Amino acid sequence: MAAPRNIVVDTSRLVTRDEEEKKSMDMSCAAELDSPTAKRFKEGRFPLSSWEFAAAFGVILVFSTGLFCLYLSMPAAEYGKLKLPRTISDLRILKDNLGMYAEVYPTKFILGYCSTYIFMQTFMIPGTIFMSLLAGALFGVFRGLLLVVFNATAGASSCYFLSKLIGRPIVNWMWPEKLRFFQAEIAKRRDKLLNYMLFLRITPTLPNLFINLASPIVDIPFHIFFLATVIGLIPAAYITVKAGLTLGELKSVKDLYDFKTLSVLFLIGALIILPTILKRKRIYE
Repeated sequence: MAAPRNIVVDTSRLVTRDEEEKKSMDMSCAAELDSPTAKRFKEGRFPLSSWEFAAAFGVILVFSTGLFCLYLSMPAAEYGKLKLPRTISDLRILKDNLGMYAEVYPTKFILGYCSTYIFMQTFMIPGTIFMSLLAGALFGVFRGLLLVVFNATAGASSCYFLSKLIGRPIVNWMWPEKLRFFQAEIAKRRDKLLNYMLFLRITPTLPNLFINLASPIVDIPFHIFFLATVIGLIPAAYITVKAGLTLGELKSVKDLYDFKTLSVLFLIGALIILPTILKRKRIYE
């Protein structure tokens, strides 16, 4: 009878997938801490280098020049009526003032509206929700929805590429902990990245501003970012544009997203991310 053999297993080589991801993230975080951006932040200096600041200033200058030229092409009587709304009352006044202009000069109005929306989205200027409400009030649900989704996607894409150029120091400066969390979540979901990005776009889990800026930094491919933005913004855009039809009854922006609306958005997001959860469960089993 043969003697039983002793099987020796080298447990030092058994590294789980989660441990590898954790190790990779730790190395990435350590590299970020040693980066020139982190050093400038620790020293209390402005996070952008001179060439990064020059690039950002150049992009802003190009956008601003285009908007200014468009502004000059408008009839002089309309100048005093142009004001970015900050409240629902401001939006009602703007809608009444621009309603006739939109009918008489539809091409100029659409061009001005799109340029303003994309400019605000690109450079993270608050107030795009009022622009979405205005689209619903002036163009109705269908045309307003198309307009909002197009502009939001174009603005988010511009912000993506701008962040790819100069965004890393800004995001590391403003949201260092949130960036590490986002990077860890993306690393765990590389196989179903589109589902996860759709979930983030549909639900208010993370601000869209942060997603636009951080996506190129954590190496989210642009085609994934683009598809998630186009599709994921539709539910929220529909709610906002539809609310623009009843602008007179709206008291505050907070009324747009009550508990019922948020529940529906999270339900849609949960259905989208469900395949990822089930797949991870099967892997661990």
